[in-house]
Amino acid sequence: MKRTKLFTTTAMLTFGLAAAAQASTLVYCLEGSPEGFDPAPYTAGTTFDASSRAIYNRLIDFAPGSTDTVASLAESWEVAEDGLSITFHLRPGVKFQTTSYFTPTRDLNADDVIFSFERQLDQSSPWYAYAPGIAWEYFDSTGMASGIASIERVDDLTVRFNLTRPDVTLLSTFPMDFASIMSKEYADQLEAAGTMEQLNTHPVGTGPFTFLDYQQDAVIRYESFDDYWGGDQPIDNLVMAITVDPGVRQQKLLAGECDIIPYPNPSDIASLQANPDLNVMQQEGFNVGYLAYNTQMPPFDNPEVRRALNMAINQDAIIEAVFQGTGRAANAPLPPTSWAYNADLPAHVYDPEAARAALAAAGVSDLHMNIWAMPVQRPYNPNARRMAEMIQADFAAVGVTADIVSMEWGEYLAQSKAIDRDGAVLLGWTGDNADPDNFLGVLLSCDGVESNNRAQWCYEPFDTLIQQARVTADPAQRLELYRQAQEIFADQAPWFTVANSIVSLPMRNTVTGYIQDPLGMHRFLGVSVAE
Repeated sequence: MKRTKLFTTTAMLTFGLAAAAQASTLVYCLEGSPEGFDPAPYTAGTTFDASSRAIYNRLIDFAPGSTDTVASLAESWEVAEDGLSITFHLRPGVKFQTTSYFTPTRDLNADDVIFSFERQLDQSSPWYAYAPGIAWEYFDSTGMASGIASIERVDDLTVRFNLTRPDVTLLSTFPMDFASIMSKEYADQLEAAGTMEQLNTHPVGTGPFTFLDYQQDAVIRYESFDDYWGGDQPIDNLVMAITVDPGVRQQKLLAGECDIIPYPNPSDIASLQANPDLNVMQQEGFNVGYLAYNTQMPPFDNPEVRRALNMAINQDAIIEAVFQGTGRAANAPLPPTSWAYNADLPAHVYDPEAARAALAAAGVSDLHMNIWAMPVQRPYNPNARRMAEMIQADFAAVGVTADIVSMEWGEYLAQSKAIDRDGAVLLGWTGDNADPDNFLGVLLSCDGVESNNRAQWCYEPFDTLIQQARVTADPAQRLELYRQAQEIFADQAPWFTVANSIVSLPMRNTVTGYIQDPLGMHRFLGVSVAE
């Protein structure tokens, strides 16, 4: 029987666990504030950790610690022989969470699935732009916007997606966070009350944890959902203590105020590993960090200029200073752990004199640009400010003046996708699934311009290969298409690929049952904390 849930206001503010002694509480030190609690409009892992991975489910999901797809809200599914439809058979008896602001009157059905996707597909829907700045970046850049012709309600527990074309990437896309299933009944209630924007601030899902409250930039509280279809959870309370500074996160971990922390400083990992009270999980990251030039703004629209700037960057020095043994030099838009990684691509060449000469040959002199530096740590970039400063110095050595720009994380993500953004932005990517399209298609296709494609790069020879790969079923043919695409990428240089990293995750020894995820997700299903 479920223990009584208890988490006092004092404990919430101090993040101490003593006041919650009568209940099992896990405190996760989240590295930044979520942009919202509707995961569909966003792309940041920070937002997904706080929303989709705790509160919601998808039709199909990834098995813990794996990129294999497994049943979730859909018990089974089948793809038509011609590849032009996918039919999902929903799990009966799935409950939505009851909160202080919503009491469901029915179980999950086909209407919820249709609502969750049609709001992103139908531009005439009142939910298409239900809050200021809403944009469906993943839905567009994964090709769903152009690939879904209609969504059909076969019966209460059966939904059919009719497609405009076959797409072998879709079954890897449905488990992604943006495809989380919302309650249409709750949405209808908000629409009738004229408070639609609350879908993004007061979430309701079918997942393992029910949202309780959020104190801006401080703490998010959840309680386990007693009627969760996947079973009872070992912890009663989940607390996400927003702690931006990695040094402070480490202090809280050592003091027992946090049970798990993400993204430790690379220089601290050895000491954390030596601490007998801690367990530091590690694995090769399915990620890439990069500097993306705005290829639609002169002079960065000229690949000669981009190649010249790339030669000015001392990649080895960045790897040593910023990653300190937790990263390796990247030379491709795919990580080496991807099955489509092109190992034959040349490594970056650091040659400041050749860079200066190439800039002059391209007619570029007295270039003044911005370098955008992320305000948060990510697995693909543990210290963007330091990296930006090193690139700034490298550019200065070849006559290029660079200013460093930074801002709050949500604003950074919003402004950095603008087509008229100046200069180059430091960003990166941890794969949402194991399909190469999640990097090459989402980040570099024409579909992704103004969303996840921060290089604003729409290059027809590359895009043609990516689109062809989406409809090609034969793995060998797909591999060849992706190899060719990466060769074009290397030649056109919309990014400077910086690093692929090792991901470290320190936690207290009292935490058991946590499974490190290859896709960088932080999920707390089945996790226990010893009292």
